[in-house]
Amino acid sequence: MDIDTSQPWGLAIDFAGRATLVEAGHTVYVNVTDTSLSDIIAPDSITGTYSPVNVSAQFSETGEEGAVLRGFGRVTVMPVGTDPVVPDQTAVQRAVAAALADFQAHTAAYVALCAAWTPDDGSGNGSGDGDGGSDTGGETDPTTGTDPTTDTGTDTDTGTDTGTDNATDTTV
Repeated sequence: MDIDTSQPWGLAIDFAGRATLVEAGHTVYVNVTDTSLSDIIAPDSITGTYSPVNVSAQFSETGEEGAVLRGFGRVTVMPVGTDPVVPDQTAVQRAVAAALADFQAHTAAYVALCAAWTPDDGSGNGSGDGDGGSDTGGETDPTTGTDPTTDTGTDTDTGTDTGTDNATDTTV
């Protein structure tokens, strides 16, 4: 980002502390605000110091099917002693760089998630393995210490149909 040395914060901001710029192909929204709860710029009545100033930069990119990636960066400019904050022409540049880095980190995380995700194959079980949800075994039930998918060959069906099959057989 190029700094405009004729502007106190390094770029032209409006009366509300907002600006828009284009960086690395993204439209970035910048906001420069003090952190006080008052609309009067004055020292804090308790500490006697002025409030810090937050410079934030944010943007988002929207893709197909509503996919959204965001980037956000914030830099806080602290007052020195009991003086008000002096505008820092590099603060916006640092906030924009942080937003771009945040966006790149989210992009890398999204790519990793997509690479690890197995899409649903339509079987309805969400596993993407096409087996309709059947278990191939290998797990141990922590309460019994046995593999719940192994056929024990034991059928406790009493022969009286109560609507409940007590068989422990499972399809593997």
